[in-house]
Amino acid sequence: MALTRSERELFLAEPHIAALAAEAGPDRAPLVVPIWYQYAPGGSVWFLTGTSSRKLALIREAGRCSLMVETLEPTIRYVSVSGDIESYTDGTREQLTEMAARYLPAEKVAGYVDFAWENHGAQTKVVLRAQRWVSSDLGRL
Repeated sequence: MALTRSERELFLAEPHIAALAAEAGPDRAPLVVPIWYQYAPGGSVWFLTGTSSRKLALIREAGRCSLMVETLEPTIRYVSVSGDIESYTDGTREQLTEMAARYLPAEKVAGYVDFAWENHGAQTKVVLRAQRWVSSDLGRL
């Protein structure tokens, strides 16, 4: 059964690992990779990715992408959101810290941010306009 707008937005706002899908060309299946993301109900989704990554190049070319998050407990539930890209900006250390704090225990954030800032290369913040939604809670069936 589909989730209500409020339910799907609250579910997406939880810190799930998303599967990001980007068009990979007419003769290829989409590129699908795990990614951390940030979202607040009613807003746009954003994530950081390597400035020189293949996924960013594909997203720039298509001008859109999709994210899907899921959980198995307490029931099988998922939300998929897709849309056009609103903006690309240089990623900042503050954004990296915000993202790491969403996913990691507090005592691990500073060490991860230091490592990632020094070793992962330049990052780009990608903002996805949440235009199309697909959702379900299979426990309601």
